[in-house]
Amino acid sequence: MNGTYVDAAELRARKLALRRQMTAGRQNMPDSQRSAAGRSLRDAVLALPEAQMAGTIAAYMSVGTEPDTRGLIFALWKRGSYVLLPLLLADGDLDWASYEGPDSLAAGPRGLLQPTEPPRGVTAVCSADLVIVPALAVDSAGRRLGRGGGSYDRALARVGAAVPTLALVYDGELVAEVPAGEHDQRVSMVARPSPGITRVR
Repeated sequence: MNGTYVDAAELRARKLALRRQMTAGRQNMPDSQRSAAGRSLRDAVLALPEAQMAGTIAAYMSVGTEPDTRGLIFALWKRGSYVLLPLLLADGDLDWASYEGPDSLAAGPRGLLQPTEPPRGVTAVCSADLVIVPALAVDSAGRRLGRGGGSYDRALARVGAAVPTLALVYDGELVAEVPAGEHDQRVSMVARPSPGITRVR
């Protein structure tokens, strides 16, 4: 594609094929490897200057086979960052509320752990100095493949261009090209367990 856009049906098909490929790879990953990856990603993000300088960080609680973010979120909070976590709304958009430690989380929709603090609104993400998002794959132009719901594309669209955005993936998930449409939002950095941080876009 080389950065050009294709018709909607072809775009959906390409995204679905890549999504299936990445999901299968994650499902075949041993739990021990997944845990080690989460620790490596935690350390890489904690050492990132943008994370060290950020007063407010929007992040997410990992679910299923995603790289584990629980240790990262706890470490950011203990270090003194104000951490915002998403609340999934019925229309697929994301509200945000503050993380106040592991006991401030409760079960939410689709197996998610969500903060129990009062919601701050969908625009609360705009106050973040760093936004950390999930991804199944990212390419060198910052195009990000999500799970298909569009929740994080809506959130990222609200964030100013000057705000650093970081996707967490496993080794092998920074790919040559991610199919993208005009509404798909890009990230500026990718974190992987072995190489650490890669600046893209």
